[in-house]
Amino acid sequence: MATDYYELLGVGRDASSDDLKRAYRQLAREFHPDANPNDAQAEAKFKEISEAYAVLSDDQARARYDQFGHEGLRSGGMGGDPFNFDLNDIFENFFGGNPFGGGRNRRPSGPPPGEDQEIMLDLAFDEAVFGVDKKVEIQTAVACDNCAGSGAAKGTTARSCTACGGVGQVRQMRQSLLGQMVTTAPCPTCAGLGEEIADPCQICRGEGRHRDTMSYEVRVPPGIDSGSTLRLTGRGAAGPRGGPSGDLYVHLRVEDSDTFVRDGETLHAELHVTMLQAALGARIDFETLDGVVELAVPPGTQPGEVFRLRDYGVPRLEGRGRGRGELLVSIKVAVPSKLSKDDEEQLRQIAERRGEKVADPGDRTVLGKIRSAFQ
Repeated sequence: MATDYYELLGVGRDASSDDLKRAYRQLAREFHPDANPNDAQAEAKFKEISEAYAVLSDDQARARYDQFGHEGLRSGGMGGDPFNFDLNDIFENFFGGNPFGGGRNRRPSGPPPGEDQEIMLDLAFDEAVFGVDKKVEIQTAVACDNCAGSGAAKGTTARSCTACGGVGQVRQMRQSLLGQMVTTAPCPTCAGLGEEIADPCQICRGEGRHRDTMSYEVRVPPGIDSGSTLRLTGRGAAGPRGGPSGDLYVHLRVEDSDTFVRDGETLHAELHVTMLQAALGARIDFETLDGVVELAVPPGTQPGEVFRLRDYGVPRLEGRGRGRGELLVSIKVAVPSKLSKDDEEQLRQIAERRGEKVADPGDRTVLGKIRSAFQ
């Protein structure tokens, strides 16, 4: 059974950010590898508390952990591996470097990746319901064709960095809360790449990339809604000197409909009928997103009654089941504001036969004036 992160740090579940920092700082001093050389248990403990702090110091990760525990981190989208945190990042904040940098020379991992890009895509209401393929254009960094992204002029290649010996990192002595520490940092000469370019490409000036307009096809799945984001892997900015491209995040914004109101997979609409249609019944054509359907309004239909049309709502997104939601049509009864003398007389006769009290013709004028005064 996985150890509770709060217990590892010795704090309560309501611990504040400052509480977490103080607890982690104290435990890091105790179990730091430099303070416990050749002690595998201390190093393992140090990694455990660093893992705990990495999760609990991240608001989103902490919320998932509080609700679902370790399983929530595995399935909650922390980038695949829920424990893929970086000790360098944590120690950069606390002590200014990598605690394991003293005796390790890592080769550079290659050119850094390009930046992620974001774009807003507007969709019509029916496009979001049924899905659509849309083309987007974005100004971004693309690999330089002249040097094939290497940054070096044609016929030349990069050479090993003389400052770091091609390692991409330099060792530094720093004073921390634990005393003097040997840390590693990216080489300032080669920016951690381990290579230098003596003769840079004249087109991209050694960057290996330049700005251009790119066009991509975005497949919007049926049932998407405003606020959703689609990720296009590798469609962001190209990395410098042949580094991998970042991702493109497409944020979706759906236009409102004049007819329908959406609530998840359910659509709501109104059908306006006359007083006589509601009383006597009627067959009325109603325009849905799928075309015209005939609705049978039974005699005696009351205002606010709801007709339920199954499978006329929004398609369920992949992973949420099959089929579509419902279309709920609410009846609105329109009462005539003006009547002809013949219509009025017939209605009065009906009211008299039903024993219903209605206003006299003279009273109606007075009531109309009273109503106008409050409008």
